Amino acid sequence: MSNSSDSSQVPFAPHPVTAAEVIPGDLIALTPADAERACWYVVTHTLPETPETIRVTLRPPLGGTDHDEVLGRDRRVISGCRRLDAGTVPLLVSDDLASVEFREGDRVSSLRVVDPGADEVSYVRRWGVWHRDLDGGTGDDVLTDAEVRGWGGAETSGAGSGSGGEFVVRHHARPERVVAAVGGSRRVVVTGLGAVTPLGVGVDELWRGLLDGRHGIRELDGEEFAELPVRVAGTVPVDPMELLPRQAARRMNRAAQFAVLAAREAWGDAGFVAGGTRESGLDPERVGVSLGAILGDASVLVGGDRKLRDKGPRGVSPLTTPMTVPSQAASQVSLDLHITGEARTVTAACASGTEAIGAAIDRIRYGRVDIALAGGAEAVVTPAIMASFAAMRALSTRGLADGSSPSRPFGKDRDGFVNGEGAGVLVLEAEEHARARGARIYCEAAGWGLSADAHHMAAPDPSGAGVALAVRRAVRDAGGCVADVVHVNAHATATVEGDLAEAGALRAVFGRRNVPVTALKGNLGHLQGAAGGVEAVATVLTLHHGVVPPTVGVGSELDDAIGLDVVMGVARELPGGGRAGAPGVG
Repeated sequence: MSNSSDSSQVPFAPHPVTAAEVIPGDLIALTPADAERACWYVVTHTLPETPETIRVTLRPPLGGTDHDEVLGRDRRVISGCRRLDAGTVPLLVSDDLASVEFREGDRVSSLRVVDPGADEVSYVRRWGVWHRDLDGGTGDDVLTDAEVRGWGGAETSGAGSGSGGEFVVRHHARPERVVAAVGGSRRVVVTGLGAVTPLGVGVDELWRGLLDGRHGIRELDGEEFAELPVRVAGTVPVDPMELLPRQAARRMNRAAQFAVLAAREAWGDAGFVAGGTRESGLDPERVGVSLGAILGDASVLVGGDRKLRDKGPRGVSPLTTPMTVPSQAASQVSLDLHITGEARTVTAACASGTEAIGAAIDRIRYGRVDIALAGGAEAVVTPAIMASFAAMRALSTRGLADGSSPSRPFGKDRDGFVNGEGAGVLVLEAEEHARARGARIYCEAAGWGLSADAHHMAAPDPSGAGVALAVRRAVRDAGGCVADVVHVNAHATATVEGDLAEAGALRAVFGRRNVPVTALKGNLGHLQGAAGGVEAVATVLTLHHGVVPPTVGVGSELDDAIGLDVVMGVARELPGGGRAGAPGVG
């Protein structure tokens, strides 16, 4: 609906005239009060009714239905001093909303057609309610189905097509999904999950631990940690060497061992045959690997340096260099499953795993590969790394004496993160490829976002502007709006400045909407380059099962400055009942 008469460029000069002076094309208000509240009509026809009266046919200037008024010839009306071509003003009738079956994505628009300067108001239905601004995040302009249906009964206020015909209300069914053209962007779905974390080996161990509110942070009892000021970390409770063939395991660093175990689990969970691409009947060139890591496993380089000092050059293993580089995890997964499409490593600090998943989404979207194993792997619980983090005053100094987690994301008494290790891997797949083989689909990997603070080498920008930009870009990349987001799995390292910056960013994006937020670092510690991979696994499970795990460590002492709806104490059902298409942000 629009003002097709294009009369808005002519200035108003309201003045009284008699009904006898009115001719077709005039814009009039029947009373001064009507003129005051911008209730105008276009005269489409005049006809003498009696010697003393005139029948005037009126139509709202922005379109609507006609109605007649019988006016005395001497009756004073208000002329807007504006002429319109009545033939260009459309005849419009409001839709009967009472008979419409509303669906997600539908739009209802209302236009106050008697006001030449009016703008159309639209509401879009998301998650059972109607939003005027899908990206505003205020939550103020939200209506129920009953309120929208009530528009049809409104008269001179609100939105509706009441007896005065002041409003025209239209229902616009959600558009049909457009199938991408050949060579265009493809939809990407998640078909498999794998994890090795401080809660145990396997996705089931991770998910049960999160729902139960347990943590896997442990005392570091090796003699090499004895002199450190902080001696707790989120360590994997099983030696990965025992779960892999001995000869293969000896050629992998600890992070690569985690990655291979997680990748094997995800591969099998996606319905593929153990052994790799050939055994599963896949073209290995159409499968890729994309893993994030900051260092991978720093202990190999440290150990090589120690052997050099103790035994000389001949004491250094030839495997030291290939087992040190951050790309070792991706290359070992590629070798283990015979994946030749690509083996990508992303190094972007603690965003490494998340960015690796985003890169894989794009590779599948645009046809470079059909399947990708994506996530992160890290093993940096070493004395030097622990000592460095402690010197930065970034680590929590709490121990385990009271039985609670020393990592307390968003907590009032948080004092730093807990270093951790592990791996999280997703199997991402082109939707048509997954459906063609009858795969179980967890959810869609709809979009991702990337930004940079450009603020400090280690500290976050206190404004949270970079985080907010990345979140907005992720929502836009998914083709969605802020109102679509029903859950956030936060990074939330439990540092004072970091949590405040992230919380400020989420408030800036979502406003006063109570989007349920959870953070996993109370359960796991900070898994560094693997954090994004494991948290992506948890986010997929949250959407799939419709349950948000509680945030461990915060207890009931949430920092008042956080200002978010942090899920605490017990798990909570997702809004909308856990539909697999529900968008979350990790």
